[in-house]
Amino acid sequence: MFKGSMPALITPFKNGELDLDTLKKLVEWHISEGSHGLVPVGTTGESPTLTHEEHETVIEEVVKVVAGRIPVIAGAGSNNTVEAVRFMQFAEKAGADAGLVVTPYYNKPTQRGLLAHYRELHDCCNLPIVIYNIPGRSIIDMTPETMGELAKLPRIVGVKDATGDVARVSDQRETCGADFVQLSGEDGSALGFNAHGGVGCISVTANVAPRLCAEFQEATLAGDYGKALELQDRLMPLHRAIFVEPGLVGAKYGMSQLGLCSDEVRSPLTGLLDSTKAQIDAAMRNAGLIN
Repeated sequence: MFKGSMPALITPFKNGELDLDTLKKLVEWHISEGSHGLVPVGTTGESPTLTHEEHETVIEEVVKVVAGRIPVIAGAGSNNTVEAVRFMQFAEKAGADAGLVVTPYYNKPTQRGLLAHYRELHDCCNLPIVIYNIPGRSIIDMTPETMGELAKLPRIVGVKDATGDVARVSDQRETCGADFVQLSGEDGSALGFNAHGGVGCISVTANVAPRLCAEFQEATLAGDYGKALELQDRLMPLHRAIFVEPGLVGAKYGMSQLGLCSDEVRSPLTGLLDSTKAQIDAAMRNAGLIN
């Protein structure tokens, strides 16, 4: 259902407002570059600083432009279950193919609370759910056992795993089954992730290097780990450099260097230090993206 390279799409701004014209151009560019899906309004899409109305507008516009050519997994998570229900129901109405639902952050639910949260979202509409497990940001780590319980529900179809633990893929194959869709949420370890049984990556770097990331994923899925390793060597410095400061800021800067969008971000995020820009420029040259 979902596999390959799926950019965690940035949300372009112009003078503090959504830049929908640029957003539409980015969607077309990603499709032409070979991306296998798009994931709007996740953390990389600056969902924490979008209004609900902006959040929904971005989903609606991305789905319209994609027009069924590749899957759209819409960001639909919140630490407020009622709010997440709203986003799930809107994403279904807009025509998204699934909702990406992060583990509730800050209020620190137990595993029992996670089960209740995801079951309510599962039951609120007919949209498939991809769990987003990112303990580094949300503090909560959904255990493989909890995920296995949720995987029994027909519309909880996969996970974006940002634990950075590639062995977790094998643990989750055991509890969730081999058909449960496991997508990496960390670019640098996506090679090992797929070797363990993953089928793709919801990628920040793919905002800047979509074709290389798509070719990398295709190589791993074809079992050509020699080619994948060559591409990993080209991409690894970029994976690191983008995250010297918050990743979405690095991604927007890299895209601005390609003339795709501005590097504007919303407070409390700020533009990059010159030293970070230099690291990203060097990594982009290593990848063959700029001269």
